[in-house]
Amino acid sequence: MPKDDAPGGEPRNRNFARFAWCLLAYNLPVVLWGAYVRATGSGAGCGNHWPLCNGEAAVVGPDIHKFIEFTHRAMTGLDAPLVILLIVWAFRAFPRGHAVRTAAVMSGVFLVTEALVGALLVKIQHVAKNADAYTLSGHMLNTLTLLACLALTAWFATGKPAPRLRGKALWIAAFSLGAVMLLAITGTVAALGDTLFPAPTLAAGLAQDFDPASNILLRLRALHPVFAAAVGTWLAIFAFRHLRAARSEALAVIAIVCVQLLAGMVNFLLRAPVWMQLTHLLLADLLWISLVLLCSATSPASDSARSF
Repeated sequence: MPKDDAPGGEPRNRNFARFAWCLLAYNLPVVLWGAYVRATGSGAGCGNHWPLCNGEAAVVGPDIHKFIEFTHRAMTGLDAPLVILLIVWAFRAFPRGHAVRTAAVMSGVFLVTEALVGALLVKIQHVAKNADAYTLSGHMLNTLTLLACLALTAWFATGKPAPRLRGKALWIAAFSLGAVMLLAITGTVAALGDTLFPAPTLAAGLAQDFDPASNILLRLRALHPVFAAAVGTWLAIFAFRHLRAARSEALAVIAIVCVQLLAGMVNFLLRAPVWMQLTHLLLADLLWISLVLLCSATSPASDSARSF
């Protein structure tokens, strides 16, 4: 097995890195389509059957909700052999103890849990109008972890060393990642409120947010933009402090934070149309990936990418 950990490495290592980045990119539309399933109320399109759709292996009939839900399952199903290939290839291309191997295996683990959580939502019928903030939030956290594992697999495969954060640096990085995860949960709650209780006008939506008789999802929805502003400010400061150590990763975080805050304002003013919800989610995923890579780049090990 090759033992070259330098950037570029051997040709098959470079090919592996390209494949890993492409697999990460493929998972972004998978995540977005999952959000589209939720936003269009298509989660019950296949009934409570999983992985089959109403007991069938293919979509039959003109039901658009069934088509949307089944398409998401098909996209997720394609993910499985691709991640298996990622793991097998990682073990063939990289030596024992290399961080790529562990990151690839963890990608497989969280893909399995992603599928299981999705199946659970279908089986207990926490979909469409019965969607539940707790289970959807858990699904979101698992998705973020999966994206992080895929991103780190590709990152380490390019020859980047695994992080060895210690002390204050470790706590600050953990705080930053945790803040974005919590922000994602508030975003999930807000998006679910927009889906289940759409407002005809902006004024009506604001009235819902501050009406004590409103559903708890609507009353919590107002927390998301406030929390987003606070987290965005913190991330910009965090990234700015690491411009010298990881310039490209830090600039990516700062740029996406600015665009995301603007997108959040547009989403609010337009009363969260589906296309804007998906744009907002895409930016959130890109911000998360950029932050994971920034945290990984701020404290590189002095030797190879071997730490797990």
